[in-house]
Amino acid sequence: MSTPSTQETAESQASAGLGRDDVAGPGRDDVAGLGRDDVAHLARLARLALTDEELDHFAGQLSAVLDAVAAVGKADTGDVPPMTHAVPLTNVTREDVVTPSLPRDVVLAQAPAAEDDRFRVPQILGEEE
Repeated sequence: MSTPSTQETAESQASAGLGRDDVAGPGRDDVAGLGRDDVAHLARLARLALTDEELDHFAGQLSAVLDAVAAVGKADTGDVPPMTHAVPLTNVTREDVVTPSLPRDVVLAQAPAAEDDRFRVPQILGEEE
């Protein structure tokens, strides 16, 4: 199965009397949802082999998704200010304040290995010291 070239697509649209601005499809006011032929075309573009049953099944599912998106698109958002996030975000960091902690000797006494007042860990990068 081959993918149609841009020229073939333009020719098929021209023969159907469709220009770039009046191509029927999702997102257009005159056509909602996808038909079986639309799903077959999308499957061919995506190089998916779908059975007749899958085409019918996916046509219904994709139409339901497009109908839901169209319903959201009809919402009156004229009085909603543009935003970057759906809910206000607040910074939840705290001040960086020094607080009492365990003495270094106590902590290093619990370590498997210590050297020069630091934890000693196995070398993992193979670097020379």
